[in-house]
Order: sequence, then C-alpha cells, then structure tokens
Amino acid sequence: MNPLNELTCLELVDLVTEYFEGALAVAQRARFEAHLEQCRHCRRYVEQLRRTISTLGELKAEEIPRHVRDELLKTFRGWKRRG
Repeated sequence: MNPLNELTCLELVDLVTEYFEGALAVAQRARFEAHLEQCRHCRRYVEQLRRTISTLGELKAEEIPRHVRDELLKTFRGWKRRG
C-alpha cells in the first residue's frame, strides 16, 4: 500500500465504530486492517474496545448499581452538552 492511501491512527479511531458494525466499504476496511497489521498501538486499542463491547454486552441494566448508572448518565449528558 502506498503512503498516500495509508490510514492514520486518528482516522482509525474515527472509523472504529463502523468497522465493528461491518459498515466500512471494502476499500476502507482494507485500509483499516492494513493499518492494524502495522500499528501495535491501534491493534491494542481495537482489542480493548472489542473486550469492552463484549463485556458490556453481557451486562444487564439491573446489575448496574443505581448510583453508578446515575453518575454515568450525568457524565454523558454533560459530555454531550460540551460537544
């Protein structure tokens, strides 16, 4: 792959959700995976996200202590307002 077509780490972070959802075009997915082959930091990042998604997918709402849930919701609401 030539350097003009290489994906940067920042671009990978921007595309990771679409990657997990299988929504990347074939060429974009190839660039994403080529970057992963070359970048151990991004491989680690993607693996951490994969584990997080897997773990949270098993978590039921009633298993989250109410104070934790409330704090998370408060944080995300504030984050959205700032963004």
